[in-house]
Amino acid sequence: MAEIKDPENTIILETTKGKVVIQLLPEVAPEHVARIKELAREKAYDGVVFHRVINDFMAQTGDVKFGKKGGESFNPGRAGMGGSEKPDLKAEFSAISHVRGTCSMARSQSPNSANSQFFICFTDSPWLNKQYSVWGQVIEGMDNIDNIKKGEPVADPDSIVSMRVAADV
Repeated sequence: MAEIKDPENTIILETTKGKVVIQLLPEVAPEHVARIKELAREKAYDGVVFHRVINDFMAQTGDVKFGKKGGESFNPGRAGMGGSEKPDLKAEFSAISHVRGTCSMARSQSPNSANSQFFICFTDSPWLNKQYSVWGQVIEGMDNIDNIKKGEPVADPDSIVSMRVAADV
């Protein structure tokens, strides 16, 4: 397992394809990191599907409203259209590049519309730089992200089994 230097700023993501360890970047996007940790601690991400997975680009998840299997509002046809009941976040764009393993917040056309959805880059995606709020970097388990079922939408999608802050495990 990857060495976890800062358990309070590390996420352990169990997916249907295996474990992924993400180093959080609170110095880059403090409000986005706080939101990810808050939702992880509420177990909001548990059961959420990877609803949009584009080969050679990214895997998107985090719709805790419509994308949570077993949730009261679960709707595979609407997965990707919802968020949490928390307010949207103000953009925290940075000079951090979107490279393989970058974790960044999804949003609508409005820069200040990120809420709970996020994506993990399969490959370097420089056109996203300074357009999306980067909050983490995969430090272990990228091979498991690579194996997530692809599609837009995904038929019988993979999902997050659990998402925890390492300090809580």
